[in-house]
Amino acid sequence: MNDLSSEVVREQNKRSNWNPVPSIAIYITVPLFFIGLSVSVFILVVVHNVSFFLSFLFLSAFVITFIAWNTYNWRHKAAVICFLHSFPDSDLGTAREGQLVKITGLASCGSTSLESSYERASRCVYASTLLYEYGRFGLTPSDSPTSWFGWTLTFCERFSTDFFITDQKSGIRATVKAGSGYKVVPLVVETNLVSTTRQCRILSPHLRKWLQERNLSTEARVLRLEEGYVQEGSFVTVIGVLRRNNDILMIVQPQELLSTGCLWQKLLLPVDIDGLVLGVPNIQTLQQGLTTIL
Repeated sequence: MNDLSSEVVREQNKRSNWNPVPSIAIYITVPLFFIGLSVSVFILVVVHNVSFFLSFLFLSAFVITFIAWNTYNWRHKAAVICFLHSFPDSDLGTAREGQLVKITGLASCGSTSLESSYERASRCVYASTLLYEYGRFGLTPSDSPTSWFGWTLTFCERFSTDFFITDQKSGIRATVKAGSGYKVVPLVVETNLVSTTRQCRILSPHLRKWLQERNLSTEARVLRLEEGYVQEGSFVTVIGVLRRNNDILMIVQPQELLSTGCLWQKLLLPVDIDGLVLGVPNIQTLQQGLTTIL
């Protein structure tokens, strides 16, 4: 079993950064903005030429929008999701040793299976439960950013384990190494299960019991609980490196960082991927796979 909870906290720490925009680009852009603003205002006052000032405003708006767009999509892993969906599907029957492959198929549990924390969904290969609280200073983990306003992560449980995947193209089964000692980049969206508001902060008995079992406060407050998991029998997509050991096929994390590359059609900068990618295939891929099987 692989505990990925620390990775969630690390992601929360990075949310205050401008990733994937390099810091040096921000340091250069800010002084250039004030210099350009001063020059454009000077030309507007002295020469009475408004075209240069309007051009500067348009260019500044474009740059700010571009940075904000990339920051927002980086936080939602948009570039990684696009990379997952655009990467061509591989065939385990013809794939070579050491090849980077994308396999879509049915997941089945190995020797170890997981159970989701809140809904108690059994026979899972991946499970994630996140608890957010609104404007609760001092309740977050010591290395997690805290805010007086907005939602803040206060508790997380995220685990993955080794499992089998049956290739929808060839029908060949392989072992996906997502257990202890391996890095996993999950692209499984959590579902909002519990949500309280300022007008209704009453916690259900089940939620109170869940909080007590984890030594968390059971007082009425504004919170949000999300959970996501991949159960046995679900369609999943993984991207990793193929390894062959006699007749045993394994998909492991790449030894080097993967890059999504520049996605100019979506105006997204490249993002590095460190680990095995685990996601859910889109509907079109599922339909094509089912057609191939039938």
